Amino acid sequence: MNSHLLNAALAAAVRGWHVFPLRPGTKRPALHGEAACPRTGACETGHRKWEQRATTDPDRIRTTWGTDAFNVGIATGPSGLLVVDLDMPKDNINGEAPDGAATFAALCERTGHAVPDTYRTRTASGGQHLYFAAPSGVRLANTAGTVAPLVDTRAWGGYVVAAGSITPAGPYETVSGPVAASLPSWLLSILKPAPRPVQAPSVPVTVQSRRYADTALGNEVRNVSGAQLGQREARLFRAARAMGRFIAWGNLPRHEVEQALQKAGEAVGLPPSQCRATLRSALDWSIAHNQRRRDAA
Repeated sequence: MNSHLLNAALAAAVRGWHVFPLRPGTKRPALHGEAACPRTGACETGHRKWEQRATTDPDRIRTTWGTDAFNVGIATGPSGLLVVDLDMPKDNINGEAPDGAATFAALCERTGHAVPDTYRTRTASGGQHLYFAAPSGVRLANTAGTVAPLVDTRAWGGYVVAAGSITPAGPYETVSGPVAASLPSWLLSILKPAPRPVQAPSVPVTVQSRRYADTALGNEVRNVSGAQLGQREARLFRAARAMGRFIAWGNLPRHEVEQALQKAGEAVGLPPSQCRATLRSALDWSIAHNQRRRDAA
């Protein structure tokens, strides 16, 4: 068993994925916590957590896995990975509740994209992990339910159990895909951190301009709320484009616009994650466009 798990750790390291030991037969890190840190060895200059101690060094890996049958953890952030965790529903007695894979496939269909073909593993519970190469220059964090129900993600601050690891519930196994594909842009738009708020202009916002902006927002909310099937996302997109100028000019804070249009989009049946992605894309463009126009003026 030690050689099997050692090979699994080395195989992940060859891919450039940073590994660390998990307690035998579990998903919990085997490294000591901060309270029990001896402040020696790797922690001589201060406690180093599992994310900091994860490695691709084959000598360190052989030394570690030569002592016990550790399962293999992959620190997703240092490995340059974004892993989509498609979970199984809990207490699904009648088997009718959709699992994370079905929910994710439905999201892909609604957004007009195929389910990405990438390195994929089956988890011990019967779920799936989809591995993606995270884009450079963007520090993605873990999410829970942001993409869709039972669809979580692991990036900086997170880890996944590598294929080859074994728990009492079952093994983790590779099921498809030789390499981790690049993270699709449409999925990145849902996951990337929200841009910093646009600074208000140096001149005070007048009462009249605020009233005008509030009226415009109310009109756009009504336009989205009255959308029929087939018009919903397009109206939400146009509404966000129209409202971006009021954010860029300091008449309205971005969070108020996003909240109002998000609520309107969900009310007509758009999934929350689809609303967020549409609003983020449209507002980012509109704010930047109108800010340039204001600066040029």
